[in-house]
Amino acid sequence: MAKGRSWAGQIDQEGKRGEMMAETVNSRSPVALITGITGQDGSYLAELLLEKGYKVYGLVRRHAVPYFPNIRHLLNRVVLVDADMADFSSLLSAVKACQPDEIYHLAAQSYVGVSFTQPTYTGDITGIGVTRLLESVRSVWPSARIYNASSSELFGGCLAEPLNEEATPEPISPYAVAKLYGHRMAQVYRRAYGMFVVSGILFNHESPRRGPEFVTRKISLGVAKIALGIEEKIRLGNLDAMRDWGYAPEYVDAMWRMLQAKEPEDYVIATGTKHSVREFLELAFEHVGIHDYSEYVEIDTSLLRPSDVPSLRGDPSKARTKLGWKPTMHFEGLVRNMVDADLKLISEPEQMVSQLQSR
Repeated sequence: MAKGRSWAGQIDQEGKRGEMMAETVNSRSPVALITGITGQDGSYLAELLLEKGYKVYGLVRRHAVPYFPNIRHLLNRVVLVDADMADFSSLLSAVKACQPDEIYHLAAQSYVGVSFTQPTYTGDITGIGVTRLLESVRSVWPSARIYNASSSELFGGCLAEPLNEEATPEPISPYAVAKLYGHRMAQVYRRAYGMFVVSGILFNHESPRRGPEFVTRKISLGVAKIALGIEEKIRLGNLDAMRDWGYAPEYVDAMWRMLQAKEPEDYVIATGTKHSVREFLELAFEHVGIHDYSEYVEIDTSLLRPSDVPSLRGDPSKARTKLGWKPTMHFEGLVRNMVDADLKLISEPEQMVSQLQSR
């Protein structure tokens, strides 16, 4: 049986959290360490954990001019720790200093397109970085419960949908191969050393905090700029790719639930529905009153990937049954939410410039 403790006890099948059941003899707050705290998921997760009374540490790489827009509003509530996923000694020191009850490993080179131009870097950070973290935890703080961010990209070559935890991985990008390596190493440490390690196989999940290099945010930001007369076109690649898109704040809740379970298991987190990039584009333009987007969109073949996943749709049945988790944000609401947020962002020039300069 895996070691560790559960800070939040029972979660019933209706999704209602039970009473907090600390299995410790003192009343100290639970401690969490988040790698990748400055990203979309990390920032929402930090908010969630702070609301639950955690002390939150965030692992960040050292910057000459540190600026983290996604967590700017949290900087007086979290403790940032310098470390690098490429450096084992810094990870070892961070884990030893924080002594966390829970570790959420989200840091990665997370852009699939970049993985084709930087495959070795992606393999080192996104893949081997998982092993560095696991080994540092095993060495100095093995009782910590660990969440590893896996990815639906593992299933890139699979034709059968919906995809669940039993689907056979068929990665078709350097990013997906690196994620599969990390996914398998998490299973090795769970089985070989009895550590509480889980992987969340999260399908695409978006929000206004998504980086502007990702297609959903590129669309919402571009549509907002066109609606306000700032730009005339959006340059995009494959409009026919279909994805299972959810809302990031709901997905970080699933991460937390996985570490409260009695036994460590891997889970697919998804909505169970899929939509094309073209549908996202159409809804975004329609939201600002443009019903024919053709004159505003330019297909740029340089944005096409050497190997692209045509379709991904997940089956979250296990998470619904065992964790009581289910998504509530529907696709149309997600698109509107992102466009509205970018319309507001562009109307506040200082925030717009600072956010995009930080990328």
